[in-house]
Amino acid sequence: MSAERNSDKPLVTLDLCGLNCPAPLLGAKHVIDDLQPGQVMQLISDCPGTPDDLFAWSRHTGNEVIGTDRLGGRRVAYTIKRGSGAKRPVANVRLDIRGVSCPGPIIEAKKLLDGMKAGEILLLMSNCPGSPDDVNSWVKSTGLQLLAKQEVAPGTYEFFIRKT
Repeated sequence: MSAERNSDKPLVTLDLCGLNCPAPLLGAKHVIDDLQPGQVMQLISDCPGTPDDLFAWSRHTGNEVIGTDRLGGRRVAYTIKRGSGAKRPVANVRLDIRGVSCPGPIIEAKKLLDGMKAGEILLLMSNCPGSPDDVNSWVKSTGLQLLAKQEVAPGTYEFFIRKT
């Protein structure tokens, strides 16, 4: 079971097509509450309000929408990982760089981090499609610490980066 626990393969799939909001969110909440931290479920919904509901809910619960896949028509599969219940880090500095293409988010984040003290946390918000991979690589190569990464809306990410 522990090998599956950290996998991104869903343990449960819940198909709530044909139901309007908030039913898909309530169904996802019911199922994810029974999962262990790190375990994954998949929600299939055709309700156009589901993405807004899921991403807002994930920001407040620590759960993470780790993938969205269009299945045809209005059907979308949302892959959701149960969070650890840990609180979001508190940022000392906030950089909202949505609308700027890569490598712009990293260049601007580096400028801010250069002026920050060791231990301080930068919240970087980006909707550049390459930012998740770019930030992961950049943090690893520089010795910074990525405390948390979360998709807060479709294609929009928040990265909490600690200066070491």
